[in-house]
Amino acid sequence: MRSVPVVDLAPWFEAGAAGRAEVAARVDAALREVGFLLVTGHGVPEALREEVRAAARRFFALPPQVKDRYAATVGERGWLPPGVEANGYAEGTPTPPDLKETFAVGADLPIGHPEIDAEWFPANVWPSEVPELEPLLTGYLARMRALADELLVICAAALGVESDFFTSRADHPSYTMNINRYPPLSQVGEPEPGQFRIGPHTDFGTVTVLDRQMGVGGLQVFTLDGEWIDAPFVPGSFTINIGDLLARWTGDRWRSTRHRVLPPDPSAPDEELISLIYFYECNPLAEVESLGPPIGRVSYEPVRASDYLLDKLKAITL
Repeated sequence: MRSVPVVDLAPWFEAGAAGRAEVAARVDAALREVGFLLVTGHGVPEALREEVRAAARRFFALPPQVKDRYAATVGERGWLPPGVEANGYAEGTPTPPDLKETFAVGADLPIGHPEIDAEWFPANVWPSEVPELEPLLTGYLARMRALADELLVICAAALGVESDFFTSRADHPSYTMNINRYPPLSQVGEPEPGQFRIGPHTDFGTVTVLDRQMGVGGLQVFTLDGEWIDAPFVPGSFTINIGDLLARWTGDRWRSTRHRVLPPDPSAPDEELISLIYFYECNPLAEVESLGPPIGRVSYEPVRASDYLLDKLKAITL
């Protein structure tokens, strides 16, 4: 594949065993060759996504001194101001800070393990100035959790393992949702050399569910041929990719693919984009051990999910 494929999930839900097998085979091929796919037929209402985006815009429009009340850093809940994150460092590439600001929420139900709870299940922060954010995001997170779990069941079917192979290790998972605002060029000025809206990196967890807007300064994916290609945009779809943990679990049968978000382009100086990004992981204490042949190609040393993820989050924090 030299492009990101589109997979309709409707046959998985509606067409019985044959439809489920077809969807699983297409997902397997996409993850082996690209590591990315677009999914339609997922059942998440467009209206909910637009309501979340509109509420986020109202938050981002608040004065900086108001947003400062909710200031946080990478891995925390709240407002991540510009300048606190550079994703290129995740792959060892020093880059200027990413050109974005973020409002982050995530899993907040503790498991009774103080160290793990403090790191992976902190309380969410809800700005009183935009009270509708809490109910909207609570509903959206529930939709994303259900979709991510279904994607993991599809992944299990694609590998020919038990249907709950992944979900049984994600019955109390960590996850984070970042709402990223990519400001226009007219606001941020000319980017520094090597500066992106999000620098080149791979994701860290199991599956990522991205709701994005079409733009000139948009998402690019790194192919097996060593080329950066623009990810296609299909209205109503979600962009799906897998992270490092799932790639390790499959012994690199599937690709945790490098990707980036281009800087704002002079041809669209007023382009402002809002992305809703759901990063799904697994239970923080889960041991991720590579599946052997004929599924996997590489055998990684087993790693505890929380240890791997923490190392990556520290790397991208400025």
